[in-house]
Amino acid sequence: MDDGEEVKLETYVKPILTAGKEDLPLPYLLFLQGGPGFESPRPTEASGWIKKACEEHRVVLLDQRGTGLSTPLTTSSLSQITSATEQVEYLKHFRADSIVRDAEFIRLRLVPDAKPWTVLGQSYGGFCAVTYLSFAPEGLKSVLLTGGLPPLGSACTADTVYRACFKQVQQQNEKYYARYPQDIQVIHEVVRYLNESEGGGVSLPSGGRLTPKMLQCLGLSGLGSGGGFERLHYLFERVWDPILVPGAKKTISYYFLKEFEMWLGFDQNPLYALLHESIYCQGSPSKWSAHKIGSECESLFDPIKAIKEGKPMYFTGEMVFPCIFDEIHALRPFKEAAHMLAHKEDWPPLYDVNVLNNNKVPVAAAVYYEDMYVNFNIAKETASQIAGIRLWITNEYMHSGIRDGGSHVFDHLMGLLNGKKPLF
Repeated sequence: MDDGEEVKLETYVKPILTAGKEDLPLPYLLFLQGGPGFESPRPTEASGWIKKACEEHRVVLLDQRGTGLSTPLTTSSLSQITSATEQVEYLKHFRADSIVRDAEFIRLRLVPDAKPWTVLGQSYGGFCAVTYLSFAPEGLKSVLLTGGLPPLGSACTADTVYRACFKQVQQQNEKYYARYPQDIQVIHEVVRYLNESEGGGVSLPSGGRLTPKMLQCLGLSGLGSGGGFERLHYLFERVWDPILVPGAKKTISYYFLKEFEMWLGFDQNPLYALLHESIYCQGSPSKWSAHKIGSECESLFDPIKAIKEGKPMYFTGEMVFPCIFDEIHALRPFKEAAHMLAHKEDWPPLYDVNVLNNNKVPVAAAVYYEDMYVNFNIAKETASQIAGIRLWITNEYMHSGIRDGGSHVFDHLMGLLNGKKPLF
């Protein structure tokens, strides 16, 4: 890829509306998915927030660039770019600022008379929506945010985010083990087995390696979403192979190893691993922030220390560590690019605080009190910088509220915008 060489990307959108309303002049609503690196939903039935939204809108599902059918960036497609420097040059175009430009390009061509549309942003999609508010508010009729208020600042806010998130992750671990105290010993046995195995881990089906540090990453999916505690507990119910022949060696089951890989999914969504920390960067590098801040909490999050002291092993949360580019086979070719991205200093701005302070677009946000991914206090601070925002603060849902109670969440936020709900 030479300097100045044009790269063409395809962008996929899927409009959805209720049958029988095809000819009605319904307003448009764009959904921005969480991530980074995950495609839009593929609904198979009329349910949840989509069913509710389609009562009065034409819903537009956007595969953000690099995901789904929008010139998907996979481990195999990215391997076509053989230079780490060129990989970084390519990847820098997949953040929120580029996603907003895509959305505006689509709106001007899809919406009749290029009218403003409503945007619903979940998690990272909410971060993108705040970028939208900063740089293209003329394209917005209103904005709905669910667990998606980003930290604001002129430089890298990753350190602030992870300091807050490690505390919340600690609390989630304590709640998990209070619910399933029997898992303390089970997980100790797994950590001990991994640590005593040759090379400090065991091989994964895809060719990677499961180590105690990698085992901790299960907290990403298991600690912060509705039903996550239960799914994590049931996963460890099947961690060991049964002993069918007396004297056979104790082994971790193929089922567990395969499920572990599916839970993480970094190999299927390399954008998430490569760009996660960059979503917090404006003109400053992250320098592997999660790893750095995690080192400050090492006394709590050291798995070997935990089993020696007879304490619960704490899982980690929404954090990407350098070790995954060693232990996940499909990510190894991008290790150099990942380190370069972590030290990249010239990230362009993602937010304009002055514009947000003078915002005129109606905004309603669901802020989840026990959100493990988007810290409650940071979200409140950001909300104070967005003029006119209306907050719904609740502990009824976790970060996955739009999935677990989407119809209620969507209806409540629309009620805030329409004056049908009290303001908090």
